[in-house]
Amino acid sequence: MGSVEPTPESAEASWVDALPQAVVLHAEGRVTSLNAAAARLWGVPNERARGRLLLEVVRRHTLESLARRGGELELEVGGRHLRCLAVSGALIVEDVTNSRRREAELREAAAVLSHEFRTPVTGLRGILEALQYDLPTELQQNFVERGLTEVERLGRLVEDLAVGFRPTRSRTLPLSDVLTRAERLVTPELSGAGLRLVRGEDALVRADPDKLLQVLLNLIENAVRHGPKSGVVRVGARHLDLSGTSSMVEVSVVDGGPGPSDDPSIWRAHTRGPSAQGTGSGMGLYIVRSIVEGWGGSAWVERRPEGNAFCFTVPGAN
Repeated sequence: MGSVEPTPESAEASWVDALPQAVVLHAEGRVTSLNAAAARLWGVPNERARGRLLLEVVRRHTLESLARRGGELELEVGGRHLRCLAVSGALIVEDVTNSRRREAELREAAAVLSHEFRTPVTGLRGILEALQYDLPTELQQNFVERGLTEVERLGRLVEDLAVGFRPTRSRTLPLSDVLTRAERLVTPELSGAGLRLVRGEDALVRADPDKLLQVLLNLIENAVRHGPKSGVVRVGARHLDLSGTSSMVEVSVVDGGPGPSDDPSIWRAHTRGPSAQGTGSGMGLYIVRSIVEGWGGSAWVERRPEGNAFCFTVPGAN
């Protein structure tokens, strides 16, 4: 039995079906052919689509109009982003949802970095401006030490640029070790607001020290910005009694400011609470929740007799 030579029509159908883009061929307002991707996108087999009005198949006047006049546009349909191109006799639709999602993630990452770099850069600017003047040796040394602290923080942030491309560096350590680093970094802000940091109970936790530091810094800075202009910021920890073998530690950062908002949107990106003052990107609490949920914990805010408590959980040392 001899082999059957493929016809030009079958060869054309084969390579068109191999395309990832949905392709609709049409003439005089009616469909002449769909490739496999188009049949999946609109849920219509090629056999049933042939000869039908283009609008009956694509089911959107926008696409039917684009096919008639030619050109390019992008649509959002059912949560999917579709890039649509119309050329003579063909409508080509590409699903670019993943590309748009990656672009959104890059924009979010840029916003996070902008938020995190702003504080040390502002601090360094102030220090360098002060060092232009003829200051007593002791005061000069104080400014230099503060500058080195800010540089240390910038170095940590630069390392964090690669955090998504390296394995977690979780280890067991006392919460107080990370809190000491955080206190050293935010002391100028605390002093400027007339606040002091008060430590409560310590606890052994298991976490990436840099990520835990980032969470504590954001919550303490949040307390400085939205808490009272004088008083204390309390940081403490307690072990939670949970069923099973897992151990969690609740860490709270408490300030004496006005009652916290119960709107869950304060944890979203680019959102600031109703009492927020001055400039800010609204990324601080979003960063906190993202990091905490990354290690399997949760973050929330509640009102306590002593003030606002911004809390999160972190794995404890079993």
